[in-house]
Amino acid sequence: MSGGEVSLRARLTSLCLAVSLLLLGMAVGATVLADRSHDRTDTLARTIKPARNAVEALRSGVIVQRSAMRGFAVTGSSRELAEYRDAGAEYDRLMAALRGQVDRQAAFVGRLAAVDAAYRTWRAEVAAPVVSATQRAGAAAGQRELQARVANQFTDLRNELDALLGALISETDRAVETVRRISDQLSLLLTAAAVCVLFSAALLLVFLQRWVIRPLTVLGEGVRAVAGGEFARHIAPAGPRELNRLAADVDSMRRRIVDDLAAVRAARQQVVEANARLEAQATELTRSNRDLEQFAYVASHDLQEPLRKVASFCQLLQRRYGGQLDEKADQYIAFAVDGAQRMQRLINDLLAFSRIGRRTSQFEALDLNAVLARVCTDLRAEAEAVGGEIRVGDLPAVRGEESLVTTVVTNLLANALKFRRPDVPPVVEVSARRAGRLWELTVRDNGIGIPAEYADKVFVIFQRLHGRESYAGTGIGLAIVKKIVEYHGGEVWLDTDGGPGTTIRLTLPDAGTAPPA
Repeated sequence: MSGGEVSLRARLTSLCLAVSLLLLGMAVGATVLADRSHDRTDTLARTIKPARNAVEALRSGVIVQRSAMRGFAVTGSSRELAEYRDAGAEYDRLMAALRGQVDRQAAFVGRLAAVDAAYRTWRAEVAAPVVSATQRAGAAAGQRELQARVANQFTDLRNELDALLGALISETDRAVETVRRISDQLSLLLTAAAVCVLFSAALLLVFLQRWVIRPLTVLGEGVRAVAGGEFARHIAPAGPRELNRLAADVDSMRRRIVDDLAAVRAARQQVVEANARLEAQATELTRSNRDLEQFAYVASHDLQEPLRKVASFCQLLQRRYGGQLDEKADQYIAFAVDGAQRMQRLINDLLAFSRIGRRTSQFEALDLNAVLARVCTDLRAEAEAVGGEIRVGDLPAVRGEESLVTTVVTNLLANALKFRRPDVPPVVEVSARRAGRLWELTVRDNGIGIPAEYADKVFVIFQRLHGRESYAGTGIGLAIVKKIVEYHGGEVWLDTDGGPGTTIRLTLPDAGTAPPA
């Protein structure tokens, strides 16, 4: 199997597995050595050292017991007798403790039994007779009994104690030597593990250089060349299987880029030609819109004079011949007068609509409180006629054309007074709140309201939701409001969640902002 057919994952997995097995073997060896060291240390701490201390205490206690026995034989003192008996009791306690400590150490059980046998022999053959004679016949009898007894028994006892103590000392030395040897082995094993880790890291760096870094460098040079515009350069595969696949994918992408580039260049030429046509159409559309706007302005302006004559003569006929003709004639004249007046209002509204955007004055800072005060004064008669009330909150200063902003407010308040519910006095509330660099103005009333499905339709010119018989008007008012607000760089919309009645919100620029271009 060639080098390029072996995956990078397989190579790294094999290397990591080999290093892991080696480290695992070292870890197992270290665990075994640590367990042995722990066992020896535990034996030394829990058995040998306490036993050694107990034997030393036992040896000292036997000497104290012998001295107390001799002192009692010489003086007959009860204090010496008590000390002798206490030392004997202490011996029994220490011997019992020693048996419990060395019960699993066969090498010490026999020696401990020999010590106890020597002690029992000395007690039975020397100490007990001397003490008994002293208690029975006095100190002189005790001394004679002591002199009559040989001293070999105590010498044997002391020799047995020394032998037991020596065995414990030797065992202590062996345990310490074992722990030291295990520690040396652990240190050697840990050093070998560290060397193994360092060697593995160095080996990994070498393999990464050969398997990853060098092939990636070659691949990166090819990719940078293609990115620099050398689309004809072939990306040759090199390295493990994953990098070979990556190189093949990059080269495939390069070929697609070459194909797509040719298609893009052809499409770009088409786009350039299409843009040229669109620019020509946009220029023509702009000119057409300007001509239409000019036509609407001129038509509205020029229609006023003949319409004014028609209306004047119809009114003259109505005044001069009213009541002189039959009822049908009076009705026809009234129809003519009403139609002429409605046409005049419609033309005036169209003229006002077409003039929006033909700046008649500079944008300036406007105090909406002052604007609302003038509009409320102008609408006072209409409000009093229907028993209406206009409530105005604290309003900010905005930037705009005073006449246009006044038109917006007048149309909104007039609509709120006009579209009221029967037998319900209209109440109109005007408020404002900050909305970033704009001010959001809210006009809310308790009138008949506007269904949500007509939220956009009401701002379209000539769109009416009610017949002229119910509510008078031309259907241009809200369209004028929308055009003026957008001319000032704001928005206007119907708030369908504003509760009963109608809630219209609009935004106007703050007085401190620059006017729209």
